[in-house]
Amino acid sequence: MHLEHIGLIGNCQCSALVAANGDVTWCCLPRFDSPPAFGALLDPDAGHFQIAPANGGTGQQRYLENTNVLETTFSTPDGRFRVLDFAPRFSIHERSFRPTKLVRIVEPLEGTPRLRVVCDPILGWDKRRPAVELGSNHIDFLGFPATVRLTTDIPLSYVGGPAFALSERRHLVLAFGAPVEEPLKPLCDRLLRETVDYWVRWVKQCNIPPLFQKEVIRSALALKLHCFEDTGAIVASMTTSIPESPGSGRTWDYRYCWLRDAYYVLGAFELLGHFEEREQFLHYLLTVASAVADLDLAPLYRVDASSDVPEIICPSWAGYEGYGPVRIGNAAAQQVQNDIFGELVLSLAPLFMDERFRPDQTPTTLALMTRLARKAIAVADRPDAGIWEYRAPTTGPQTFSVLMSWAAADRMRAVAERHAPHLVAEFAEAADRLRREIMDRAWNPALGTFASTYDGDALDASVLQAVTLRLVAPDDWRAGATIDVLRGVLEDDGWMYRYKRDDDFGAPAIPFVICTFWLIEALARTGRGDEARALLQRVAAQLPPLGLMSEDFDPHERRFWGNFPQAYSHVGLIRAAFAASPGWHEVV
Repeated sequence: MHLEHIGLIGNCQCSALVAANGDVTWCCLPRFDSPPAFGALLDPDAGHFQIAPANGGTGQQRYLENTNVLETTFSTPDGRFRVLDFAPRFSIHERSFRPTKLVRIVEPLEGTPRLRVVCDPILGWDKRRPAVELGSNHIDFLGFPATVRLTTDIPLSYVGGPAFALSERRHLVLAFGAPVEEPLKPLCDRLLRETVDYWVRWVKQCNIPPLFQKEVIRSALALKLHCFEDTGAIVASMTTSIPESPGSGRTWDYRYCWLRDAYYVLGAFELLGHFEEREQFLHYLLTVASAVADLDLAPLYRVDASSDVPEIICPSWAGYEGYGPVRIGNAAAQQVQNDIFGELVLSLAPLFMDERFRPDQTPTTLALMTRLARKAIAVADRPDAGIWEYRAPTTGPQTFSVLMSWAAADRMRAVAERHAPHLVAEFAEAADRLRREIMDRAWNPALGTFASTYDGDALDASVLQAVTLRLVAPDDWRAGATIDVLRGVLEDDGWMYRYKRDDDFGAPAIPFVICTFWLIEALARTGRGDEARALLQRVAAQLPPLGLMSEDFDPHERRFWGNFPQAYSHVGLIRAAFAASPGWHEVV
């Protein structure tokens, strides 16, 4: 099933991908980075949980308005029915209730449709099937770290058996750990009602721009599901090994918390007016930072803040649409990526600039931010794998990484003016020095743009961040020149490549989604709002029906590729929409 026909459900504890054929094709239990219980997305023999017409078929999918509750409606010769899929989430006793449970409600709409139900989990990466024990109204799947139980009012003879006639509403709850111990129908009705109410209220509390409202709301809801609330981690994506393009071999495991990505996600939540995610991430970061000496941080961590993520290839897995290899873990955890220190400073800076975060303005947090800023400055002139995580050795500083070091010094200076005046001179000098250095060595006058590396001549969309981060003023001619040069070389039918040069796997074959949104944001910030809005409208028109995006997009085949959904892409849309849209005071 193409990514354009797959929806995401979740509750900030667990998540699942549900295809338009009624199949849960990806679900890792009990956490985002756990082994898969359903993995048919990457191998047809890797387990699935399907509710579908007796003779198969594809339904029409939509989300219940302003929620993460997914509806799939099927039409068959015998009638119509719908499946509601969600993971319960709401507040109870002033705490977040987010059990490791998937709820599926099947409801006849017309006639008496016939359908099949299959629940066929696996015990992780070796694809072994669990032992099964039947109860009167449940099936226990044994061999997981905790019992996985399917409780249902569908006759168990039909689960994994013959097709049956759907004459009334039916309910299924797949639970990891604590089983269902209440009457099923009223329980599912209550969980649905309270989960819908929770998401509707959450969306009402979001700031949104006047334009592109539906796209921003869906991206906000998708981003929220990337937050692992138990620890405050924010994962880059829910999946592993969906290739960046067919046959590229660029198959990576993104089910972890990249410190860089978390910075971008937190910035999007700030635009949306949601702050609890930043506070939760602070606690996660303190745990991560306290475990290493000299702030020698890895680029990514597991959701429990551990860093053991060795990269392993699973040769027995076929891969998404047959394209392998399937990887577990990510070798990028061992890379040097100097930009992460700057991004962490930028993640912490709002805590000291916004009075609403006053309880978080502690000496411990300020000391951590100061150490991170000094680390960012110290590594600014060193080669690294950079934002694109090159696997071959690089020479010379990456412009994006140095840009983040400058931003760290600049924002630390601003924080010091409020909270540590004795540090102002130190960070002001560092910021001025790094800015001069970038202007002298990253700017390529022959190309008329910033280059991807010091003293280089390669083009790279990441240097658009020089505009967004205010290294160059919006009216500086170099801002407009950089946009125009990059657009002329890297744009393809409205979508931007990150670069077109060869890397470890050859040249990228299709555009990289967030780079398109970086372009739109840069256009808007340099006074070219009409261009920005026109391009964003063009991009929005090509989004799939559910509004979810992966990492890469082929504008000619109209297909998304790469891990799905991708937090980066939804961050980019939110930022671009806020930048390109007029303010509410201009339209009402």
